[in-house]
Amino acid sequence: MSRIGKKPVAVPAGVTAKVEGQKVTVKGAKGELSFTVHDDVSVVMNDNQIKVDPRFETKRARALWGTARAQINNLVVGVTQGFEKKLEITGVGYKAAVAGKNLQLSLGYSHDINYPIPAGIAIVTPKPTEITISGVDKKQVGQVAAEIRDYRGPEPYKGKGVKYAGEFIFRKEGKKK
Repeated sequence: MSRIGKKPVAVPAGVTAKVEGQKVTVKGAKGELSFTVHDDVSVVMNDNQIKVDPRFETKRARALWGTARAQINNLVVGVTQGFEKKLEITGVGYKAAVAGKNLQLSLGYSHDINYPIPAGIAIVTPKPTEITISGVDKKQVGQVAAEIRDYRGPEPYKGKGVKYAGEFIFRKEGKKK
């Protein structure tokens, strides 16, 4: 039994949710999001709660049950509070700045990297070595953070590069003489 799937998703005041067949649409103060649930899972809405149940007693249906419930919960949290990821830049001369609709990154290459900021995402650089990514869609926020981190991931010797805030970088010992 899925412990996550058993819990209904509460729809708070100020948020409207619609279930049309397998499509769940949630509208709130920060925007509107929708998610299409897999056919192995049924979705029912009653009394400001969205209930998710498996249609069949298969392993796949049970796996998708908890996943679908978590996705729907992320929609509700996204339109009410939004999501945020923070990145830290470590290294001499490494910095970031927002210029118009682009994020300019200086990461030790011979050229600056211009990352176009996607629609629905807000990027702020409170310090040149910090990047804050926020938006309503959890998947999109995580994807943008991963793409920026990929330009120069943290290396294990000095820890230089772009890392998530709070991420632990396992350090290696350098060459011995």
